[in-house]
Amino acid sequence: MSICRPLWLLLLIILLVGCSERDRPLASPVTLEGEIFGTFYQITIADPLTRREADQLEAGILAELEAVDAAMSTWREDSELMAFNEAPIGQWQPLSDALVEVLAIGQAVAEASEGAFDMTIGGLVNLWSFGPEARPREVPSEATLAARLAKVGPDSLEVDQQALQARRLRDVFVDLSAVAKGHATDRVAAYLTQQGIDHYLVNLGGEVKVAGYRDAESVPWRIGIEAPRDGYPEARHVLPLQDIAVATSGDYRNYFEFDGQRYSHTLDPRTGRPIDHRLASVTVIHPSDAWADAWATALLVLGDEAGMALARKHSLAVLMLVRQDEGWTSLASPAFAEHFGREITEALDVSVVDDVAAEA
Repeated sequence: MSICRPLWLLLLIILLVGCSERDRPLASPVTLEGEIFGTFYQITIADPLTRREADQLEAGILAELEAVDAAMSTWREDSELMAFNEAPIGQWQPLSDALVEVLAIGQAVAEASEGAFDMTIGGLVNLWSFGPEARPREVPSEATLAARLAKVGPDSLEVDQQALQARRLRDVFVDLSAVAKGHATDRVAAYLTQQGIDHYLVNLGGEVKVAGYRDAESVPWRIGIEAPRDGYPEARHVLPLQDIAVATSGDYRNYFEFDGQRYSHTLDPRTGRPIDHRLASVTVIHPSDAWADAWATALLVLGDEAGMALARKHSLAVLMLVRQDEGWTSLASPAFAEHFGREITEALDVSVVDDVAAEA
């Protein structure tokens, strides 16, 4: 027995050292990152954490993301959304709270934007073959495009939020790619708050939500808004953020070219075609990233003039990057200037639409 004792003591020491390492505080901030939904997630936490706590949080975060994927993915045949898309036309389908909530947000933005945002365009998205792997080999024919477009429209979908149910009134394919990622960002943020985390930045494929500050000196979180150019990303504006969500939609990252013409992945539900105008990107500041995500898509579809008019009507905090000659100009809504204050707005070198109108 005495011969085995040193071995047991060694194993006990190793076990205790391993436990103490996992309970040792990590350097702040802590970053958790990986891949999900065909894109990346990056969560930065400024609260003090041990390795054990960080691992537990990441496991919880991945569980939240997996739940969203299982409910809202169009790339999983077993998702709740795909089952809804295959359900009989006209029949009410009981759905989860989360899916009904996202459908209701989408329908609200669809109504407010008069169809510039539309979740029923999945058939058109598939026709143009946009996705993480596919690229279209040719532009769809006019006849095929017209046939798909005839089915599309917010009136082909009905959502009963109180009864937690929805139904398709025509054979449309519901696609939540313009709102589900924002919902997932909100969901991860809510999970972190529930776990007692006060200072964090959630970045899910460019959809962002922050809480608190990035360090003990109460410095705000900062995110960069990319310049609308091909090639290496470059921050055009850096926004200081606290307790808010940000979503950006742009036409300059995901596109394809055919016969010398460029086609954006953002489709106009009213025409069935990729957008083709001078508005390059729209950033929306909003308490909810799901709402910001949907609004950013709707405003991008509308273009700079109609989009900014709608943003002003609904008091949305919006930043637009608009192509102009060989460069671009930055336009902000009055609500954007109100949110950040005139000093920061002026430092960002953006033109508030009220100022532009006054000069005109």
